[in-house]
Amino acid sequence: MGAALIATGMFQSPAVALTILNMSLVSALMAMGLNLQWGYAGLFNAGVMGFAALGGVSVVIVSHPPVMEAWSVGGRGLGLSLLIVLAIVATIVFLRSATRGRLRSFLIFATVVAGYFALRPVFGGAVGAIESVDPARTGFIGGLGLPVVFSWLAGGVVAAAVAWIIGKVALGLRTDYLAIATLGISEIVVFVLKNEDWLARGVKNVTGLPRPVPYEIELQQEAWFADLVERVYAGPLAAISDPAARESAKSQFITEFSGYFVDIAYAGLFTIVLLIILALCVRALNSPWGRMMRAIRDNEEAAAAMGKDVTRRHLQTFILGSAIIGIAGAMMTTLDGQFTPGTYNPLRFTFLIWVMVIVGGSGNNLGAVLGGFLIWFTWVQAEPAGSFIVAQITANMDPTTDLYQHLQDIAAPFRLFVMGFVLLVFLRFSPKGILPEKVRHS
Repeated sequence: MGAALIATGMFQSPAVALTILNMSLVSALMAMGLNLQWGYAGLFNAGVMGFAALGGVSVVIVSHPPVMEAWSVGGRGLGLSLLIVLAIVATIVFLRSATRGRLRSFLIFATVVAGYFALRPVFGGAVGAIESVDPARTGFIGGLGLPVVFSWLAGGVVAAAVAWIIGKVALGLRTDYLAIATLGISEIVVFVLKNEDWLARGVKNVTGLPRPVPYEIELQQEAWFADLVERVYAGPLAAISDPAARESAKSQFITEFSGYFVDIAYAGLFTIVLLIILALCVRALNSPWGRMMRAIRDNEEAAAAMGKDVTRRHLQTFILGSAIIGIAGAMMTTLDGQFTPGTYNPLRFTFLIWVMVIVGGSGNNLGAVLGGFLIWFTWVQAEPAGSFIVAQITANMDPTTDLYQHLQDIAAPFRLFVMGFVLLVFLRFSPKGILPEKVRHS
């Protein structure tokens, strides 16, 4: 992978190589979260997309400055809505413990219906007021204005909290039903994010999110950065004899290298997070807890007969894996600098992550990391490779023919064929992946 990234930098551009590197680090982290669920516990999570989206919206909630005008017109309504929801939940909890039988069911149903009709006008009025505040630029409540790195932790916490709710509902289901439930719930999560404009602008997107690294324009104005560029490009600058041309080239190098520097800074931060979580996952896998989870995965009935609480352990693993995916989703939104709910789709955020785990090696943490790098690199490079192949095939063809137009049309989605082909090849010839799980017998 290192050689492939270096070749990309040489034959395409360093910017492309660094972009692939950063997204590979994020993808590897998502693959590790899914590997924790599937490789450790055998949980088929088809809702990776939803947890990644929760991580993304956490960046908006934590790091975006609050929109004070929106809070002034709708904050009281939102607070009252929260109190009503808490009252409904507290009443339901009380009724579950104080009543029994049909009376309990009737009272809970009546509480939910009454709570809905009490909540709807209060919440609807607050939302309408918030979304009417300069909808072209804001129209939402904003966030807490905290450093964006805190949102990575918040993304993990939010994803873990939602995973707890999903796990309580769905983990008692059989594997195929669990997959359907997680896929459906993740679609609900993305649907809510797309339509609740008051929370994160919906499909209008939130742009200009804070960054944990400097902006390029700031770097270009720093004296130490100019000195660094002179040292990095000492050879090319020394070859220019004309002082004016040298200064012009130096200015161009400063502009160019500022983008590289920012990408390298992102890569450094992402690598630190990846190594920390990788070390924790490796330690967990080799611990008694990891051996217990593999025993539950291989034979739930035998593990239950030995006194293990299978459902509780499944819930624990599901929460931990979802938290890692949430952290990765927050990191990806930070890298993009914007939150775009419309881009979350199962192909990119569920199917592709599953391919990474399968190709890398299910149950092997290093395999998940390798799969994240390899599959993302292949995903990115498949489209230009398809365009190149089509260009060679159609070089001597008449542009007016239907076949020529058809070949041009299939160049862009060529990556879909490549991903399917790669998955089929590995499932046929190496179903355990490049780095299979290591089973130690004591």
